[in-house]
Amino acid sequence: MSEFALFWIILAVVLGIIEAGTVNLVTIWFAVGALAAFITSLITESFLIQLSVFTVVSVICLVITRPLIKKFVREKSVPTNADRIIGAEAVVTENIDEISGTGPIKVMGQIWSARTENGEPIEKGKSVIIRRIEGVRAVVEKKD
Repeated sequence: MSEFALFWIILAVVLGIIEAGTVNLVTIWFAVGALAAFITSLITESFLIQLSVFTVVSVICLVITRPLIKKFVREKSVPTNADRIIGAEAVVTENIDEISGTGPIKVMGQIWSARTENGEPIEKGKSVIIRRIEGVRAVVEKKD
């Protein structure tokens, strides 16, 4: 067995250990590529060919399996308080005025700074719909 064969088998084992120690698939593709390069090293002494096999097999494994893994492993998004108010109705507690930078609203018992989507002022007591959150401000529009 050549020194290159020993290198590839050690690399495959180390990458396999790293993979076993992580929750996500991180190095499995490279471990398979190292195993393919090890097999190649038993056939040829050319490190360039072995490196090419390692690279090609790793990329092929990554391209083929990554979309499948993403399809089956979906991260659940947990809405935050900010996400929950989008689309909700709120009441303007002070005039919303873009020039003076004022305009708190009350939604779900909370007070939020607000600005209008189109920059037009909205009077105190009017109902608005929250369209999105930008930083710490709710972007609202008049309720029809």
